[in-house]
Amino acid sequence: MIGPTGRELELGDMVLTTRGIKSLLCVMGLTGLLAGCSSWLGEAEAPPLPGERISVLALQSTVQPDVELSDQRVILPEPEPMVDWPQNGGFPNHALHHVALASDVLEQDWSIDIGEGSMDDNLLLNQAIVARGVIFTIDASAEVRAFAAGSGKEIWSLELAPEDEEDSTLLGGGLAYEGGIIYATTGFAEIIAIDAPSATILWRQQVSAPMRSAPTVRGGRVFAITIDNQTIALNALTGESLWNHRGASEGASFIGGASPAVDQGVVISAYSTGEMYALRVENGQVIWSDALAGAGRTDAVSAIADIRGLPVIDNDLVIATSNSGLTVAIDLRTGYRVWELEAGGIQSPWVAGDYIYILTNTNDLIALRRKTGQVKWVTVLPRFVDPEDQDEPIVWTGPVLVGDRLIVGNEQGEVMTVSPYSGDILGKDELSGPITLPPSVAGDSLYFLTADADLIAYR
Repeated sequence: MIGPTGRELELGDMVLTTRGIKSLLCVMGLTGLLAGCSSWLGEAEAPPLPGERISVLALQSTVQPDVELSDQRVILPEPEPMVDWPQNGGFPNHALHHVALASDVLEQDWSIDIGEGSMDDNLLLNQAIVARGVIFTIDASAEVRAFAAGSGKEIWSLELAPEDEEDSTLLGGGLAYEGGIIYATTGFAEIIAIDAPSATILWRQQVSAPMRSAPTVRGGRVFAITIDNQTIALNALTGESLWNHRGASEGASFIGGASPAVDQGVVISAYSTGEMYALRVENGQVIWSDALAGAGRTDAVSAIADIRGLPVIDNDLVIATSNSGLTVAIDLRTGYRVWELEAGGIQSPWVAGDYIYILTNTNDLIALRRKTGQVKWVTVLPRFVDPEDQDEPIVWTGPVLVGDRLIVGNEQGEVMTVSPYSGDILGKDELSGPITLPPSVAGDSLYFLTADADLIAYR
């Protein structure tokens, strides 16, 4: 009852998990880090020093609530139902505010296998989408399936891998829906349009590089970002190329990526370099750009400025957060940075009325004032499976705001609910597999897609 692998890195063609970071630092030859690489170089390790082990992260200053907000109540917009969840992040602008649910108590209704789950070579990186009572998924081998939302019964399946494809390393792919058509991006460097009722491929367009993030579709255009930081715009009906924008390349980034945010004639593209561009929908012309590189980052992982969480367009503001420890609000039209906060991560911000909720890389769940960036409250989520020895770091995903509660999940299969008003932890449940993606919400249901490729419906 309910009240990512985000740490993986990509260096050129090499993929590393957090256990490989130490070796990565040796290869990079970073100054001051070679002393910690002795075992990798083949030298004997010195015995550990006596005393209590303290995490480096524990020595860093944490975000603190602003005393000016101590007497202010958090007031959220009224919950509104989501009939469909047609794209990654729900809507093209990724601004969902407060989603309604029919019941305050959720229980598991059904669970199904959607195909191949995350492995070393192939990963599930994007949410399931929901449209007109049908759930659409893409598994780690690029097979798309359709399921009845009410029962979980499979309706059809379709393999997207090209017939002559010999490389088994896929790494990514996502879906979006508009006007009865499913649009899929793949690790085979293709964007594919599929007739949703019949599973017929309408067109497939080869692009310059693979894609990790799901596409965004709006107003007859499909927008996608490749792993080499290009934004591509296609005609949604024909697949014809309309324009493309190229950002700078980046050698190291997290596996995955941010789908573009689209609203008010503007496309916000977030790249693995930490750069963010506002582009005109009709021609890709640059309106403004910004770089979300945090200051004073000394370790190799936090120095990666990758914007992996979805940027959000909410009326006059663009809200985004980067791995290097920076969250910003930018004026949509001018590119003026309204405020910034030295806290960030790889999860998507959630905007709800006058407040923004973010989940940082240090597992701080934070509520911010939308207009000023001031911190209302901070809740520290569990950081280690073994807190005493600070062993086995816990990676959380989310948040999603539904029915007056924030929902977050982690790789241990735990789902936690948190009050959006106070930050108090309300409850916890366990699912059957690792949670590396936030749930999709449609109708009266939450749909969790685990890393083991189990699609679980709660309602």
